[in-house]
Amino acid sequence: MADDTEARRTRNPVPETLAEFYLTTPATLALLLVANALAFLVGVRYYVETMPAVATYLWPLYADSPTAIALGTLVLAALVPFAGYRLSAVPRTAVLSALSTLAVVWLVKMGLWTFLALNVPFVRPDLPADLYVGLDADSLWAYWGILATHAAFLAEALLLARVGRTSRPILGGVALLAVANDLFDYGFLLGLPLANHPPVRYDPGWTLALGSLAATVTAVAVAAAVLPSGDAADRRRGA
Repeated sequence: MADDTEARRTRNPVPETLAEFYLTTPATLALLLVANALAFLVGVRYYVETMPAVATYLWPLYADSPTAIALGTLVLAALVPFAGYRLSAVPRTAVLSALSTLAVVWLVKMGLWTFLALNVPFVRPDLPADLYVGLDADSLWAYWGILATHAAFLAEALLLARVGRTSRPILGGVALLAVANDLFDYGFLLGLPLANHPPVRYDPGWTLALGSLAATVTAVAVAAAVLPSGDAADRRRGA
């Protein structure tokens, strides 16, 4: 019990009791699954016109936000058999640890990336400041609506962080995947034969590329802070 308590200490601001309510109450878990499914479809619609130009097996790297939602949905789906039970009844398996780490990193990264992408016009003098932001009908969704939905990514990441564990190898592997995602999107700036950045309303340059890399670093740091680590408990069991 002491090992498990030590392994579950995190800096997650979401109380475990609140996470337990949302993630194990059948009604709220079902609502989260439905909301994620709808958000996934909305996200795919944003990418669908440009997806045929990208190889099918690379779609998870290209469709950034839908991938984040899909990963989060897989974690939620893993909880369905435990609906109505305590959160402590969920076995922290290696698969769930890897999946929850992926979900947290991708959700945080895409939440931050979206904020950066929509506000790049404010810091690039070659772009009109009102390219996204405004109070017209288009901006109500293309700016304010998208910011609000992607802020929910951050909330869901903190919620799902209460489900699994992580470890240095898992976190390192996920970090490499996240950097690979950045290279996939913006590698053309380094001369790589890749130009698969999300379809924003401007030509992305170093501002967005470096912002995306910063979002990756931040997302991995957040995951390390809010996901319980199994390393300490594993070392104690090995001793």
